Amino acid sequence: MENRSIGLLNKLTRISNIRSARVSSYDQSGRNHDYWMIPAGQSVILGDIEGPGCITHMWMTSFCRRIQGPGIIDPASGSNVAPVFEIHNALGLNWEITDPYYYRKVLFKITWDDQQYPSILVPFGDFFCIGHSVPGNFASIPFSVSVKPDEQKKFGAPAALNCYLPMPFNKRAKIEIINENDVPFGLYFHIDYDLYKKSLGEDTAYFHAQWRRECPCDGWGAGLQVNSPEVNSVTNLDGKGNYTILDAEGHGHFIGCNLSVVHFQGSWWGEGDEMIFIDGEEHPSIHGTGSEDYFNHAWGMQKNAFPFNGSIIHESDMPGYQVSYRFHIADPVHFIKSIRVTMEHGHANHLADDWSSTAYWYQKLPSKPFGILPVEKRIPLVAQLPEVRRTGVTRVDLSEDMKEAFDSARDRMKPYMKEKDAQMEENLKKTLESSAGNIKHSKRIRNSFK
Repeated sequence: MENRSIGLLNKLTRISNIRSARVSSYDQSGRNHDYWMIPAGQSVILGDIEGPGCITHMWMTSFCRRIQGPGIIDPASGSNVAPVFEIHNALGLNWEITDPYYYRKVLFKITWDDQQYPSILVPFGDFFCIGHSVPGNFASIPFSVSVKPDEQKKFGAPAALNCYLPMPFNKRAKIEIINENDVPFGLYFHIDYDLYKKSLGEDTAYFHAQWRRECPCDGWGAGLQVNSPEVNSVTNLDGKGNYTILDAEGHGHFIGCNLSVVHFQGSWWGEGDEMIFIDGEEHPSIHGTGSEDYFNHAWGMQKNAFPFNGSIIHESDMPGYQVSYRFHIADPVHFIKSIRVTMEHGHANHLADDWSSTAYWYQKLPSKPFGILPVEKRIPLVAQLPEVRRTGVTRVDLSEDMKEAFDSARDRMKPYMKEKDAQMEENLKKTLESSAGNIKHSKRIRNSFK
């Protein structure tokens, strides 16, 4: 009998022949310009790591801003400091606004072992459980998000993002950011990983993540009250018309999801059962009793977040909006040939709400390829404010000095943007050089640990 403790943290008491390393956005010149800028419409490699190894942790934070007018902070000197514009626009030092939807416009992509298709292809925010492009504070076992108090429940708010799920690979891990926005995307990041000397076994399960959305879901009775006798009399035993969270083929296990809902009816978005079909079966092996029950809550979703389940955005804080999560870390759902994870959108699929989700699972390679919706179909639904007129005044006859004010702002914008564009080119050049530097850094460490 082995003379060792079986406690939860027992592995920390044992020595391993492993080399730890990191790729990050740190300033490789030794200065403090520690973020990367990913150009509009382009992709950048964050890390390209030779295996065998395992990603153990990822931390990221980001920003994406649109310039509304010329500020009085010098673009050249401003680009050499942390891009934190916490000075209120009313002071006139800058006029930039956060793109509220950039968490959905940027994609996070990882490809394992030179596969033809990625195993992770998810909007940047949704991968880290930011639904609707609205970060909310929560801490679970695999993910955490931290937002400053004055930034909570705001579209596009900056946040600290963490993922602790292990991601093993045998030959290669290629991590990329794809910016499908029309403005540059700024990113700070750490990607921590371990290197092994021996190849991983044939039973290795590779981490996967997939995002889906239906807006609206194909509901047949959105005009009928939730939980009414009329709706509850309709049967659904085969899952036809259910919202699909995951449809995968291969041998592996499903470890959970996040689900973001925008509810249109003004009642309750749930009451839908989860139905999980394993290995091609016609009737689900796992059939639940309601949406909130799947997320391990009851009587609706409650306003709390636990290690394996909870609410990130609760509808009491943002009426009509809900972001929930459930992680099967202690109870993974196993499959040998295939799995289809589904949920009714309202009982018997009668509601026509906006649903989006990220599924997380492990399986052997190769896996079934999947794509993602185009950027215009990923944008969150948001109550629109009236457009602010910034190009002129319609109800006032402009005096000469008023006209000169508009002319001056327009004239000042030209050199301001020229210098901003020049600084952005410098940032983009530095990012590409740093990307190559990260690849070289990983190769050096790998070569030293054979």
